[in-house]
Parts: sequence; C-alpha cells; structure tokens
Amino acid sequence: MPADVAIGIHDLSVATSHYVLPHQTLAAQNGSAVDKYHRGIGQHSMSVPAIDEDIVTMAAEAAAPIVARHGVERIRTIAFATETSVDQAKAAGIHVHSLLDLPSATRIVELKQACYGGTAALQFAMGLVRRDSSQQVLVIASDVSKYDLDSPGEATQGAAAVAMLVSAEPALVRLEDPSGLFAADVMDFWRPNYRSTALVDGYASIAAYLQAVEGVWKDYTKQGGRALDEFSAFCYHQPFTKMAHKAHRHLLQQCGHDAEEDEVTRAVEHTTAYNAVMGNSYTASMYVGLADLLDNADDLSDQAIGFFSYGAGSVAEFFAGTVVPGYQSHLRRETHRAAISRRRNIDYARYREIHEHSFPVDGGDHPLPRETVGPYRLAGLSGHKRIYTPQ
Repeated sequence: MPADVAIGIHDLSVATSHYVLPHQTLAAQNGSAVDKYHRGIGQHSMSVPAIDEDIVTMAAEAAAPIVARHGVERIRTIAFATETSVDQAKAAGIHVHSLLDLPSATRIVELKQACYGGTAALQFAMGLVRRDSSQQVLVIASDVSKYDLDSPGEATQGAAAVAMLVSAEPALVRLEDPSGLFAADVMDFWRPNYRSTALVDGYASIAAYLQAVEGVWKDYTKQGGRALDEFSAFCYHQPFTKMAHKAHRHLLQQCGHDAEEDEVTRAVEHTTAYNAVMGNSYTASMYVGLADLLDNADDLSDQAIGFFSYGAGSVAEFFAGTVVPGYQSHLRRETHRAAISRRRNIDYARYREIHEHSFPVDGGDHPLPRETVGPYRLAGLSGHKRIYTPQ
C-alpha cells in the first residue's frame, strides 16, 4: 500500500445498557454525600445491564448500524476487545458475527489486556488494512465493569460497547505513527478466573496510571511524535472521569507546562460527559470519550487529538490522530444521546438483585425473562451454551 494512504476510524457507534442507577440512589443507600461522586470522581450515574444483556448484546447493537451503513463486502475481520469475556475459549465476536449475519469468510479474534485491549484491537486492525487497503476491520470494545457491593470501586461501575470500522481513507479520524509504549508488572487491578468481580488497589492504580502517562510520553517523544502544544484535545482512558483531569495535569507538569485548571479542562472537557453517565466501560472507555468529543465539540477538522490508552497490570500506549474535514456528516450524535436517555432508572434493590445474579452451573435449561428493549438479547443458557437472539 502506498505510504501516503491514510488509515483510521471510518465510522464509530456506541451502545449501552437498558438500566441506569443514578449516584443519588447509591449515595442515599450508603449514606455518602452525593458530591463524593459528582465532584470527587466525576460520576453521575452508571449503566447497568439487564439480566438478558451482556457484552455480546451491546456489541451487536453498536456494530449493527455500521454494517447497515457500509455493508459487509469489505469486512473480513472482527477484532473484539473485552476483559469481561463470556467464554474462556470462544471469541465473543463469533456471537456478534452470527447475530449480524456476516459472511463466513471472516477472521474473528478476541483480545485481552485489561482496558488497553480496545487499542490493541485497533492497532491490529490498522496493520491488516495497511497490508490490504481494500479490506475493512470491524473493531469492537465491549465491557461491563463490576466490583463487589459496598467496595470503593462500586461507584465507578458501568457498561458500554463501541464499534469502529477501520479503513483506508477514513471519514472520521486519520491515525498516525508513531506510538509511545510502556509496560510494567504491577498488581493495581485484576480479576482472577474464579471471581466475577474485579479487585483493585485504588492508590496503586492511580500511581500506576500516572507512571504510564510519563512512560508513554517519554517514548512517544523519543519516537519523534508531535509536540504537546500541537494537540487540540486529549482522549484518556477514564476509569472515572476525574482521572482524565489528573492524567492531563500530570502530563503538563512532566512537560514543564503550567497545569492550570482552565488548560486541563480545555483539553479534556468534551471527552467526559458520556463516561460520566455510563460509568467505566473498560476497553470501550477511551473510545466512548472519542465519540463524545466528535459529537459535542466545535469543529475539529484538521486538528490533532492525543490518545492515552491504559490497561491495568500494566500496558499503555499514546498515539495521535487528525480529524478528517467533513467528519460531522458521518456522526451518530442523536443515536448516542438516545441510547443514554432511553435507559430506565432502577432502585437500589433491583440493582443489587441484578448485580448478584448468576447462572446455575448444572448445564440445564435456564431461560431469561425479556427485559431489554435493545435489538438483541441473551435468551438464556442451555447445556452450558449461551443463546442469543434478535428481539
């Protein structure tokens, strides 16, 4: 492929869950002041999947509009990133492939490295398109973040899926070389196979995140990347939205810039609104921030965006992209807003019931009641097999 052919994000679509738990409800239950959530961590509500929703149903809902708009002829790969996989062997993308009736001549793979997995999938996709520019790759990042009840992480829970079509000559964002990379063996956040909820060391997690910000920027600069003042906005992974503010303040300080709050806010302000009401969506989080930025910022044509992707444990990457002129005519702004606004409020008792729900492990037939109004649902479990259906 000629070196001057751009590769990047051609289309982007976001989906979330059927239910929402406002942080006022959580605060009233545990006796906290709601400002602990609204101001302290920058979260206002959390998306809660119905019991017949999961990473597959959200992923299919996010991907369906992309397939409807662009067709399937050029999509030969699905790269599905998640850290809440539904099976230890079978890629969740195979279920999506079936629900969307995609061609059998498709490569499907699942990628994992905590919240960094979405970026791993994106970089994998770019390599495939660089090898053959006639192909497109459907990248999906879908997660449900879940912590123990009454734990410090509970208020950061959330759920969302982002689907991206990666293509030559993209309509939204041209992605650039180089990338800055960083890895370190830390135990800041993890989920052993025998647990349904994640474990997190809050202080260690923030420290590891900020260490990674320093590390990726150092490597990005070494690789010949853009100068800090060339960027108009920054998309950070958001375990909670105030982390984006902490991260950018830290980056400014490391680069010897004034870390005034106005400057920090200017850089990240249009990337946090969706995450503030959906909660942490792990692999999807940074790309939810990108959707927010493109949907709601003033015209970004030809402007550079910085991306910081972090996955606990830890692996991180910093890279840049340039917004393509005319991108606004390709956005799904109203669809994204509708997905957020259609969620139904639930009380704490119902939230707790959903949180503690699990399938029996006896291999029997376990149908689920219909709850979601989304286009796809998890109908139940039978013979240890998950059954997905369109509505």
